[in-house]
Amino acid sequence: MSILLDRNSRVIVQGITGRMARFHTKDMLNYGTNVVGGVVPGKGGETVEGVPVFDTVKQAVEATGADASLVFVPPPFAADSIMEAADAGIRYCVCITDGIPAQDMIRVKRYMYRYPKDKRMVLTGPNCAGTISPGKALLGIMPGHIYLPGNVGIIGRSGTLGYEAAAQLKERGIGVSTSVGIGGDPINGSSFKDILQRFEEDEDTHIIAMIGEIGGPQEAEAAEFIRDHITKPVVAYVAGLTAPKGRTMGHAGAIISAFGESASEKVEILSAAGVTVAENPAVIGETIARVMEAA
Repeated sequence: MSILLDRNSRVIVQGITGRMARFHTKDMLNYGTNVVGGVVPGKGGETVEGVPVFDTVKQAVEATGADASLVFVPPPFAADSIMEAADAGIRYCVCITDGIPAQDMIRVKRYMYRYPKDKRMVLTGPNCAGTISPGKALLGIMPGHIYLPGNVGIIGRSGTLGYEAAAQLKERGIGVSTSVGIGGDPINGSSFKDILQRFEEDEDTHIIAMIGEIGGPQEAEAAEFIRDHITKPVVAYVAGLTAPKGRTMGHAGAIISAFGESASEKVEILSAAGVTVAENPAVIGETIARVMEAA
């Protein structure tokens, strides 16, 4: 079992004719992901890597039965693309696009809440690396070869640190059930709490790795949720221990503006909730292995 994505997921790529979208569509197909179509307005009838292109998401869903989408659309148009996916009945959407205005994402969140919870599309991103269920499907831009199938669930705001965690685990022969990038923007589709709950309910996930960073209240909110609702061991790493207050570091959301938003404060809050915190990125895999042995 995996969360959000499996071998049966039927994937479309919005913006498939772009250079990077073509590259990663080929990569996903090579990994074994069931990519059934692409969407680019005005380019319906074309093909990319043997995949048919449609003018609208609704047409793609009707023709292919697609239930998952990867958004590779430029920032000015990405919000409309996400809302189009929700309107067409897509169940899971990953948005790779970086640089979407926060105001646009507020509009997306409001739009998605028009739908009842059981019919509401799940969104991860924007500004994320995607989601992978190793050996089953890849929906994003991560290098699939570094992920072994296994029982560690990974959630991360940083795509690169998610890769680092997976690579360190692979060196130790430890695999991943699903790795989910939630994105580094201040307003994103799914929070740590949302994905933590899914991993808690997933019988194949035995331990959860959480990769956080400075800025925003998400890690503090996750700590409270872990303390009250998560029974599985959680290992965390928080990037940015030396980041100065008030300066954006890498991601749009990585800026300290209030108490509980610095890395040191987040480490303190997570530790108090019973989370094992890795001291630095080089020991993420070692820390997870140690907690697994003790569990």
